[in-house]
Amino acid sequence: MHLGTLDRTPPPFFRQGPSALTKLVFFSALAMFMMVSDTRFGFIGPIRSTLATVMLPLQNSLAVPVRLWGDARAYMGGLQTALTAERAARAALVRQADRAAAAEQLQAENARLRALLELRPSLTVRSQAAEVMYEAADPYSRKVVIDRGSTHGIVRGSPVINDTGLLGQVTRVYPLNSEVTLLTDRDAAIPVLNTRTQQRSAASGGAGGGSNPGMELRFMAGNADVQVGDSLVTSGIDGIYPAGLPVARVVHVERRADSGFARIQLVPAAPPDAVRHVMVLEPLAAQLPPRTDAAPAVTTPPTRALLR
Repeated sequence: MHLGTLDRTPPPFFRQGPSALTKLVFFSALAMFMMVSDTRFGFIGPIRSTLATVMLPLQNSLAVPVRLWGDARAYMGGLQTALTAERAARAALVRQADRAAAAEQLQAENARLRALLELRPSLTVRSQAAEVMYEAADPYSRKVVIDRGSTHGIVRGSPVINDTGLLGQVTRVYPLNSEVTLLTDRDAAIPVLNTRTQQRSAASGGAGGGSNPGMELRFMAGNADVQVGDSLVTSGIDGIYPAGLPVARVVHVERRADSGFARIQLVPAAPPDAVRHVMVLEPLAAQLPPRTDAAPAVTTPPTRALLR
């Protein structure tokens, strides 16, 4: 066969057609034309809507396995969380039942001991619920206003608590509302008892200053037995606060050699900035017997002047 008669064209599989640069220019021009046309005439919108409508069932069918897998994972995760919460709740219920039984036994034992020693029965503290309306406008104090006043039986000096501990004391009473001075106020002070050492002291507010003051134990000796983590409760000897209310916890103890006093910082048991509903207690002074008049002072006879 003569070489001139051979077919030198490439097979159909290797035919490339137009060059890549030609295709790029053509499709770029087509895309630009369609964008300009869609901007001017908006004819692509109906096509897009039709395609979206036609493809919606397909999209939903393809999303079903993914949705089922997500629902299954969420169900299993929720089931595991519920089981864990149930176990924790059962354990907490058992602990609470144990504490309740122990409290009942201690209460009965306390009543028997009081009867044996012929002591007066423990005081019953009356209380009523209140809601915090707003915080006082004074930027240099920590006070809140509650929606209970003298018409509701609130008296000055009533302790105010929430579910975590003592918040403060009613310092001003109006007919329909009252002002409560928080424990973190710079003028607040409360007698406390260290539950570990049974040592009495006084906790004061305003420690650290700033917009979020804390509390501190002032005038404590440098060698006082106070440790970080000690819990402080009301001592009940002031005739205002019932004994045993959580007040604060020791978070820092600094003992300096150049000072005879230790610097002891506290954190309140009841965060004053995260409270809305409170309980107002009746002061213990309303239930204590009246104080007897003080005995007359004993006067000593005047001494005679020394003779020369």
